[in-house]
Amino acid sequence: MDRKILIIPIIIILVLLILLVVPKPVSQSGLQSDVLAENLNIPWAMDFLPNGTMIFTQRGGVVSLLDNGVVTNISKINVTAIGESGLLGVAVDPEFSQNKYIYLYYTSSSGNRVSRFVLTNKLQNETVLLDNIPSAPIHNGGRLKFGPDGKLYITTGDANNRSAAQDINSLSGKILRMNKDGTIPADNPYKNYVYTLGNRDPQGLAWNSNNRILYESEHGDIMNDEINILVSGGNYGWPIYQGNNNAPGYIAPLIVYTNFTLAPSGMAFYNNKLYVAGLRGTQVRQISLDDNGTSITGQESLLTQFGRIRDVVAHDGYIYICTSNTDGRGIPQIGDDKIIRIKV
Repeated sequence: MDRKILIIPIIIILVLLILLVVPKPVSQSGLQSDVLAENLNIPWAMDFLPNGTMIFTQRGGVVSLLDNGVVTNISKINVTAIGESGLLGVAVDPEFSQNKYIYLYYTSSSGNRVSRFVLTNKLQNETVLLDNIPSAPIHNGGRLKFGPDGKLYITTGDANNRSAAQDINSLSGKILRMNKDGTIPADNPYKNYVYTLGNRDPQGLAWNSNNRILYESEHGDIMNDEINILVSGGNYGWPIYQGNNNAPGYIAPLIVYTNFTLAPSGMAFYNNKLYVAGLRGTQVRQISLDDNGTSITGQESLLTQFGRIRDVVAHDGYIYICTSNTDGRGIPQIGDDKIIRIKV
């Protein structure tokens, strides 16, 4: 028998075996994903300019724009990037078209800081709005979001000082709220920057577009990660209570994860669902809500193939995620870190 005839079926068998063992791309829940940027250095937060251009931060100090698949680095901020500290949150002023203001949360030599910049072809004219927020290699919080009330909301971690979260005079372990010029709003509950207290390491904020409920994601201690509904002046328990361990005077979470670690970070509200970035959970957690937005009707793990997810934002019918696989705690994939657009 001709040797070539024998070789052909052997090759076919080998190809079939390879197809069986090589992992295939997974399309979860019919979601279409497109990689918009890759080979980034620990992207942390994303927002959008009025013209649809994305502005995002990379933890080492780089601020970048993403437009039509092209990344342009526009500024390098001098940050102290140790552990979880560095350049973190970014927010675009609701009146950006008039004032060109961009807000950043970053770690300086004196602690975490909230600053306002003017965006031209780069960030310039820094105005420090709030300084000396306690910082540490862990638990820095760092999310900046404008609420529907036009106020700037800021998440701060306990900076590895647990008791500070219950200290009303400390800026750490809190959700802070300020006017755009850095002053204290007259209706803040404690007449300082504190909006809520008892928050261990909050990294996500999102408002229900139907009724303005404010949701927050928070890292727990040994699991016990929480999704909370925030109310002005609320005490969320840390370090006295967390998760299902609660008492009168402290607000219990909407959701607590007691059987695995999600390590929730950025979050977005879209179509009556919360989308929560999971770091150690390596997923986007989709949480379906009832019509009131105060109870959950279901949960699903999405996009588990991309590794650690740091942020998720909703914009123009899409959600956008950024991975965090190069932060020293993940397993980098080819092209990491990435920004990915998802059609939901």
